[in-house]
Amino acid sequence: MLPVSILLSLLILVAGSIFVYAAKVEKPKYKVLERDGKIEVRQYPALRVAEIKRSGNRGSAVRNAFSPLASYIFAKKREGEKISMTAPVTQQKKGGDWTVQFIMPSKYSLSDLPKPDNAEVRLREIPAKKRVAIQFSGKQTDELLAAKEKELRAWLKTKGITPKGQPLYAYYNDPFTPGFMRRNEVLFEM
Repeated sequence: MLPVSILLSLLILVAGSIFVYAAKVEKPKYKVLERDGKIEVRQYPALRVAEIKRSGNRGSAVRNAFSPLASYIFAKKREGEKISMTAPVTQQKKGGDWTVQFIMPSKYSLSDLPKPDNAEVRLREIPAKKRVAIQFSGKQTDELLAAKEKELRAWLKTKGITPKGQPLYAYYNDPFTPGFMRRNEVLFEM
């Protein structure tokens, strides 16, 4: 068995590596308009996304969407350059399906992006919009997401604000990041 000091050193090294990698991943440049603890009202710029629809429960939908979206950005079957991974990966229920999105790096316009090799992968631009978000850590379970959505809805109610549409779930980390180090969000359009 390894001494505690070595185990602690390894843990610090792994945590540091995860933090450095996460800091290098491009994220949308939004403006915080209001902050109340873990809740923020934000103004987002227009964003370009690659998206795919999947049916089923939330967990299986995001898992099943990841491979074709990753194949697109990493140029597995299409011509052209690889596209850098960004964060967050987002997911929203629309009708009976889930729409899962990879946000494209800000240097791309829609016309600059390579054409997807998979007809299910759709490129589109989301217009600039105001959103309210609650940030939290942990593994993205249905129970945790529901609790944070309820907390965000309660905050909105105290402000007299009715959110638009369904909640948007945002996942900032890879599945190997320990739950306590993950950044997740539930967002509503305002």
